[in-house]
Amino acid sequence: MRLGKARPKFDRRTLLFAQYLKKGLALPPDFVDYAEAVKRWPMMGNDKYGDCTCAAAGHLIQDWTANTGKMRVLGNSAILRVYRHFVGKHPGPDAGVSMLDVLKYWRTTGFAEDKIHAFAQLELKDSTQVRDAVYLFGGCYIGLGLPNFTVPNGVGDPNVPWLVPPSGPNGKKGAPNPNNGHCVPAVSYDARNLYVVTWGTLKPMSWQFYMAYADEAFVILDPDWINKKLKRAPPGLDLKSLESDLSKVTKT
Repeated sequence: MRLGKARPKFDRRTLLFAQYLKKGLALPPDFVDYAEAVKRWPMMGNDKYGDCTCAAAGHLIQDWTANTGKMRVLGNSAILRVYRHFVGKHPGPDAGVSMLDVLKYWRTTGFAEDKIHAFAQLELKDSTQVRDAVYLFGGCYIGLGLPNFTVPNGVGDPNVPWLVPPSGPNGKKGAPNPNNGHCVPAVSYDARNLYVVTWGTLKPMSWQFYMAYADEAFVILDPDWINKKLKRAPPGLDLKSLESDLSKVTKT
């Protein structure tokens, strides 16, 4: 099981989710389960290639479409076409890609026929923003610097629980490793865990694990989700300003 997320990339034009959360936005519910609508999560090439940033996009498309109408599942060829755009036609198995680069490509060019409307960056170590992202927009695009115990010999092990070890994230065993970059979509949550898709399965990730090892996270505005599920922005969510700001930064 491969990894494949490059280290976080900074772009001053990236919109911040917190700027569009205003007074009056109700707290997200304690429990959300959008994964229930999806019976199977394909590997999407992440067992052979470091295409997790692209596979995570494919899994979010599954999630959104399954919860708004007829589920759409992208084939490996569509996922790997985007991956090879960044790493070349004959990549090594662990060639990494920036999440920010994938998001920009997804918005302007798209995966097959799927284009996102916009995206904004979340503040790290803010569990409420993650809940808002999942509840309101159907998912969250998360980057992790996994500790070595989760990827023995540099290979992901889906059977290792994503829990912070007793020694904590500052101990030798539990220290985050930016060289173990991995990208996953969160599609559900409850009081104990975020539920993310990785290596073809739905995996619980404790909130403590997210706080310790997430090094970037984004909310994504998908047109189908906004039109069919969200329909209109709830009080306290300033979508008009987000859309206006997006039109400005994409011109620079």
